[in-house]
Amino acid sequence: MKTAKAHVEQRPDGKKVVINACSEPCPIERGMRIIGGKWKGSILWHLQDGPVRFNDLARQLGGASKKMVTQRLNEMEDIGLVKRKVLSTRPIAVAYEITEFGRSSLTVLEQLKDWAEENGL
Repeated sequence: MKTAKAHVEQRPDGKKVVINACSEPCPIERGMRIIGGKWKGSILWHLQDGPVRFNDLARQLGGASKKMVTQRLNEMEDIGLVKRKVLSTRPIAVAYEITEFGRSSLTVLEQLKDWAEENGL
């Protein structure tokens, strides 16, 4: 369901009022809460071609610490963007895989990547 965009109108008495004010976060904000945040988009991007072992993923995210990668993966697993699979217990080895829900964000991430490249960001 599409909602009308909020805007400001001036009443005849000169006072300004907001029409269709957001009473809760808008769909853009809700979406950004899911896929926004440091490293989340990059993690999804690196998982699009298949499962990736944790250490390999951490290496692909050059500037992220393993602690940060772990935190983001845990958040993303809780939301349902990725799933964790234990490959072995001794030594512990896990891989992460993008879910269908996570895969549904890739179009948006592709557009964001293109926009950033086109604008030299």
